[in-house]
Amino acid sequence: MTNRNIFHKLSLLAVALFLSVGLLSAQNLDEGKNLFKVNCAQCHAKDMKSKLTGPALGGYGERWADYPQEDLYSWIRNSQALIASGHPKAVELWNEWKPTVMTNFNLTDEQIANILAYVDGVAAGTYGVPANAVVDNAAQSTETKSDNTLLFAVLFGILALLALVLARIISNLNHLAQIKEGGAPGPRKTLVDILTSKGVIGFVIFGLVVLGGYTTVNNAIGLNRMQGYQPEQPIKFSHATHAGLQKIDCQYCHDGARRSKHSVIPAANTCMNCHKAVKVGSTYGTAELTKIYASVGYDPNTDKYIEGYEAMSEEDISKIYKKWIVNSFVQNDDNKVKYSPVKISDAAVKEADKQWDGIVSSLTNEQKTSVYGPIEWIRIHNLPDHVYFNHAQHVTVGKVECQNCHGKVEEMEVVGQYSPLSMGWCINCHRQTEVKFADNDYYQSYEKYHQEIKDGLREKVTVEDIGGLECQKCHY
Repeated sequence: MTNRNIFHKLSLLAVALFLSVGLLSAQNLDEGKNLFKVNCAQCHAKDMKSKLTGPALGGYGERWADYPQEDLYSWIRNSQALIASGHPKAVELWNEWKPTVMTNFNLTDEQIANILAYVDGVAAGTYGVPANAVVDNAAQSTETKSDNTLLFAVLFGILALLALVLARIISNLNHLAQIKEGGAPGPRKTLVDILTSKGVIGFVIFGLVVLGGYTTVNNAIGLNRMQGYQPEQPIKFSHATHAGLQKIDCQYCHDGARRSKHSVIPAANTCMNCHKAVKVGSTYGTAELTKIYASVGYDPNTDKYIEGYEAMSEEDISKIYKKWIVNSFVQNDDNKVKYSPVKISDAAVKEADKQWDGIVSSLTNEQKTSVYGPIEWIRIHNLPDHVYFNHAQHVTVGKVECQNCHGKVEEMEVVGQYSPLSMGWCINCHRQTEVKFADNDYYQSYEKYHQEIKDGLREKVTVEDIGGLECQKCHY
């Protein structure tokens, strides 16, 4: 075997060692987290301790301790097959959770191990949201990610140093071999010669191509992914107060969700249905509600809309709303703020000036110079242009609850994007979601499925069964 072949084999060994170390370190909780989101998060709670559509996953090791690991992996891949075989644990779980059927998953052993490692990490509180933490639905996506960059950099440095040492050894061996054979020894290769050789340059270029391709594809997949996005809105509107405490139905404000593609942002006139009567907020007093009044030209002092409001100067408008704020403000001796009609005080005047500045900053910008006009809310959910999504089809026809996609909005003070809204997330939902056939005229045309259910040949129909995975349904 020539020294050149030895060098090639040692180089390949170094590359294989690097890749194997990378794979070993990637019983990867981040990968497990991604797999969990795509395959499991629709039915299992993210805190791993709460029951959802499926059981809490934390503590699975204790529940399956009496059975080999292969049985657990078989359950995850094809639960119904394990149930049919009469496996005691599988039958026990089925009796507890039926008729909900777990989707079959084409996952490798390594992928399952990554998911279970992620489950263990979250349940133990060593990764992401601790098991004993109160989970905030608006912030579930902001779990702490483990960063292996430093580890990989150190490993790469060690392997690079090892490669240089091996190259020097091979160069010396070649020199000694030439002397032993009686030939004139060639010059020994210096470190510079080794680093500038065709083999090293080719390997570096190959590595850069692989790294660049991975980075490009990974960033492209994550393009426009806004999960966890939680901007501050021009008006501090609390969904926890309105949808939670006051039990206002989502579709009262977002009435487009039941009849159109878009859920629509409610106009300020919808707000005025209640806030003609409720003029002082429980948290911010007049500070936020007066912004609504200023945007529509409503005078809370007289309970009337202001004629010619759009033509009024900012100074005249400010007098109206400062008067309202002043007349509604009182500061007690204990420094707690309450609201009721009282005499004017210096504190009330300062508060009025402060609130008016907030009104102007919230309702105006470079393009919109008057407080009068629509409130420019900041958009949170935004699908790519090539994706078709119809709210009415899901809400009215599919009877999908708003919380399925938007999380427990009724508990959110500030709304953020709860779900990833990725293609894989949508497809997974279509594979798992059972179509509600009963008392739904829209599905009466599927006579075959109705008959199969009647004959006991099938227990359910999913969105996938009625074409929910056809490309043109979402990409027309």
